[in-house]
Amino acid sequence: MSSIAVPGALAPRRTWLTDLPVLLVAVVWGASYLAAKDITTARTVIAVLVLRFAIVLPVLAIAGWRSLRALSAAQWRGAGLLGLILSGIFLLETYGVVHTSATNAGLIISLTMIFTPLAEAAVTRTRPSRAFLGAAALSVLGVVLLTQGGGFTSPSLGDLLMLLAALARTVHVLAMSRVKAVQGADALSLTTVQLGAAVAVFAVLATGADATPWATAAEFGPREWGGLLFLSAFCTLFAFFVQMWAVRRTSPSRVSLLLGTEPLWAALAGIALGGERLGVLGLSGGALVLVGTAWGRRSAG
Repeated sequence: MSSIAVPGALAPRRTWLTDLPVLLVAVVWGASYLAAKDITTARTVIAVLVLRFAIVLPVLAIAGWRSLRALSAAQWRGAGLLGLILSGIFLLETYGVVHTSATNAGLIISLTMIFTPLAEAAVTRTRPSRAFLGAAALSVLGVVLLTQGGGFTSPSLGDLLMLLAALARTVHVLAMSRVKAVQGADALSLTTVQLGAAVAVFAVLATGADATPWATAAEFGPREWGGLLFLSAFCTLFAFFVQMWAVRRTSPSRVSLLLGTEPLWAALAGIALGGERLGVLGLSGGALVLVGTAWGRRSAG
């Protein structure tokens, strides 16, 4: 699709029709923290991860079979390495959301948008702008307040794990831009190999665990299966294909901006559906995180 604007009244409508599915991806990603928290315990984290991605992996492999066969050995190795990092991200995120609120999880993970440009600046030895440094400071202050919603105490284990997950996401983004083997590789095949490597890690970790994937699946009722299918079908398959579709019809910056609303939806889902309460400090911190990350995105751009 050409990037040249279409004259007349159809242009705004066509833009909106492209934006709406991307915004829906941000909504389902925001709701994913509450969904994961609802069906997962500390005992079943690995089993749920195996089930979540084993469901979608065959679909991705079938859809991208030709591009998978076209990958070189170096591309397979590069994508597999990224998959190992991805497995760490999902482990940190899922254990993190079990031990904190869905609202905190969604807001803290949004710090990736601040950490990534800072890490990029460190690697390239360039100084971030003052505006970006101000946005980063505002975001960090927001997280401090967010984790103190009930008074000034030490952050919970879940909060710290989500912070590590945000750092791991940053490593993953930097690795994707610097592993030469995967540059230019088809997005579908790259994602499939990464998820396959992550599932392999989860399967190995599940060996001998108290809660195996099969035993966990057998204990699931309709509510748990609904949550698992939501995470698999909507938060993984639907989200991936919408992103592939959208970037061909609009700019990557516009897609990124819309997906950047994810923490807002995470907070709304946690409060409206999960009955979570932040308190005055927490609400103030959440607002600062949203403002800081939005400001940081614009400053970094």
